[in-house]
Amino acid sequence: MEGYDVVTVDENKVGKVVGESGNFLIIEQGTLLKSKHALPRELAHVDESEQKVRVTVPKELVDDSPKVDDDGFDEWAAAEHYGLAPSEGPGTEGYGVTDPGVGDPSRSSAEQAARQGMESAEEQRARMRESEGQSALEESSPALLGDRLADVDEREQEER
Repeated sequence: MEGYDVVTVDENKVGKVVGESGNFLIIEQGTLLKSKHALPRELAHVDESEQKVRVTVPKELVDDSPKVDDDGFDEWAAAEHYGLAPSEGPGTEGYGVTDPGVGDPSRSSAEQAARQGMESAEEQRARMRESEGQSALEESSPALLGDRLADVDEREQEER
């Protein structure tokens, strides 16, 4: 595969394959100011008939990747650059139970609130409606409830 041209899917030439290291192809770019970059094999597809390696990433991503020097390169940094490095993800205690203080991405906010003993949004709305209904009754006009003369003494009612 050494000597194969490396091109993007839109036929932009990236460089030539000059070697291999682990799960990476080493690509050399430039004519006067040469630089070497590592490209993960997962992103490269070899076309033996045309002696080309087609990459599924844009040329700029390869250009900005960590450079390979005489001492080699940091494979983890190169994998991270291409988005292939393993991530730590949310901390868990095991079996998908997350550490306290860290939300579980597989649970909805309502489920997480219920697990923490918090009142759900639906329960909050129901409580608010109940309290609004009671306060509306307390503040309503006595005439609406048939108590127009509740504070008037019976003798005063007869005189009227």
